[in-house]
Amino acid sequence: MKNVKVQKLTVEKFAKYGSFAALINPDGEATGPKDASLVFFRDMVLPSFGGEIPAFSTLRVKPRPLVIDAGEYHNHTCEVSMPLNGDALVWVAPADCSKTVPVDKIEVFLVPRGTLLSFRPGVWHHAAYAIDNQVLDVMIVLPERAYVNDCIGAAIPKADQRKIQY
Repeated sequence: MKNVKVQKLTVEKFAKYGSFAALINPDGEATGPKDASLVFFRDMVLPSFGGEIPAFSTLRVKPRPLVIDAGEYHNHTCEVSMPLNGDALVWVAPADCSKTVPVDKIEVFLVPRGTLLSFRPGVWHHAAYAIDNQVLDVMIVLPERAYVNDCIGAAIPKADQRKIQY
C-alpha cells in the first residue's frame, strides 16, 4: 500500500479544491478595526449551493485506521465541512470525469479545529479522520438531501488504497 503524506493547509495548496477560513481566531478581512469590542469578519467562505436550501448536519467520526478506502463527490454543489472539537485529517483529489477515485492525485491536509472548508463541485473527498484517538464531530453543510440526490461514491480496491502518513 502506498503512503500519502499529510501537509499543512494553505490557501495556495488548497485553492484547486475549494476555499477555507479559520472561524475560531479568524485573521481575515473585517468590517472595522480588529481591536474593537465587536469585530465582524465578513464573507469568509462563499460556497455555492445552486440555489438550494443549505442543511447543517453533524458527522461523528470515531478513530479508525488512516487508510483511504472510499471516496465521493457531488456534481451540482459544494460541500462545506468544519471539524468542531478537534483537528482533522482531510483528503481530496481533483475533479475528473472518472467513476473511480484518482488515487495517485490524492492530497491530505491537517485541518485545524474550527476551520471551515468548502469543496468545489466534483472534488473527490470522504469523511475526515479523527486524530489523537479522539472522537471528532464535523459540521457538514450540503443542500437538503444532496447526500441522496447528488452523491457519487466509489470504493477503492484494496490494492489501490492509500495509507495516510501522519
